[in-house]
Amino acid sequence: MSGGQKGAAALPERIPITLTINGKALRIEVLPWTVLLDLLRDHLGLTGTKKGCDHGQCGACTVIVDGKRINSCMAFAVMKDGASITTIEGLASGGVLHPLQQAFIDHDAFQCGYCTPGQICSGVALIEEGRAQTRDEIRELMSGNLCRCGAYTNIVDAIEQVIGSKAEAKS
Repeated sequence: MSGGQKGAAALPERIPITLTINGKALRIEVLPWTVLLDLLRDHLGLTGTKKGCDHGQCGACTVIVDGKRINSCMAFAVMKDGASITTIEGLASGGVLHPLQQAFIDHDAFQCGYCTPGQICSGVALIEEGRAQTRDEIRELMSGNLCRCGAYTNIVDAIEQVIGSKAEAKS
């Protein structure tokens, strides 16, 4: 090598992380630049989470991490070491759909279905946050999830149904 240059830097080693995904604890080794979306889809086969824009602008990749909704395309997997992650595959329990999944069916809240997993995960976290009480608040708090087919009214109807059901259950 001329000019005193040293050899190319060695690529970083895989980093061990522990995640609880859909209730199952996993120890995984990942490259430092692996984003959570790619880990879920390409390495774990959880393809329900969709790759949309890959820039955090569409919400198709929304998952729930420690109770908060995030765009999984914008988070490195190593940043979520120790986290609990719920994907669309983890919402149903014992063969019974999550209430929001059922409400999406009841209200025909999807058309092509590509955005649906992200919409549902975002909606589930939104309901758990307890901040949305009106249709306008639901629309505002769901504004990070885009639907190219325009099923927004039905999506709001589905979320509103589940919020109403939770309110009735508390009474």
